[in-house]
Amino acid sequence: MGSGTRIGRVRGLGSAKHGAQHWLQQRLTAVGNIVLILWLIFSFLSLPALSHGAVTTWLSAPLVAVPMMLMIVSIFWHLKLGMQVMLEDYVHDEGLKLLSLVALNFYAIGGAALGLFAIAKIAFAGAPA
Repeated sequence: MGSGTRIGRVRGLGSAKHGAQHWLQQRLTAVGNIVLILWLIFSFLSLPALSHGAVTTWLSAPLVAVPMMLMIVSIFWHLKLGMQVMLEDYVHDEGLKLLSLVALNFYAIGGAALGLFAIAKIAFAGAPA
């Protein structure tokens, strides 16, 4: 038949058809974050020391730098999804909501870019001599 009640269909108040995808993305990034954070913890525990030299040597390996980059992207994506839901639900002024969502996008993209740059700089520069 259709979605919603008859009056809802007439007024165009049916489903926006994107809530399930947003919900699923948030759950998938949460699972990815758990896996990557556990990997990070166990990797740190396996290091001989947590000195600057030991960590940069460890991070300069490609098999470490790539999961770290994936973790940065996943964490900031998850942050953006969660904060977007909060802002959409609790900020009622449309102008402030738009401004808040734009600021959130700049923050999430900028934070992820900064984290990726930091990891890439260490990975490409190699371990300190």
